[in-house]
Parts: sequence; C-alpha cells; structure tokens
Amino acid sequence: MPAISRDEVAHLARLSRLALSDAELDEFAGQLDSILSHVKTVAEVATDDVPPSANPNAITNVTRPDVIVPGLTPEQALSGAPAVEQDRFAVPQILGEEQ
Repeated sequence: MPAISRDEVAHLARLSRLALSDAELDEFAGQLDSILSHVKTVAEVATDDVPPSANPNAITNVTRPDVIVPGLTPEQALSGAPAVEQDRFAVPQILGEEQ
C-alpha cells in the first residue's frame, strides 16, 4: 500500500497553491511514496547506542608540540638586509610623507 495517495498529493498541492495536472499528480505521488518509504527505512535503523554527531569520524587537530628554540639576534636577522638603519630594515619611502 502506498504511503501517500494521489488525493493526498492533490490536497498538498492545493495547500501549497500549486496547479498540478493529473499527470503531475500521478508522477509526484509515486516520487513522494518512494521518498517516504526510504525515510521509513532510515528511521528503522537501530541507533540507540550511536551518539548524535555532525561527523562520523573523530575530528582532532593534528599539531606538533611547541618547542622553544632560540631565535635570531638582531644582528643575525639584519645580516642579509641591503640597508639597515638604527637596528631596523631600511626601506624606501613609498607614501611621499615627511619623515
């Protein structure tokens, strides 16, 4: 026995203010019956021991532990710079502002 009849589809179409032909009512009745039977099959799956989740895989961040290492000294950092001024990188002025 179908889960939804053609008359129920016609009633839903009227409620939704859809003008459907007889052929469309027959077609949609079959499609909705198929959808409802699939929903019923999914609803029958035993999920009592399955916790609800958005993803079936356990999601964890993969990170490495933080290790403190010595950084560069100002002299080492500036050693390859083309121009240095007061222990800072010297770059050309690009905005035309006064110094």
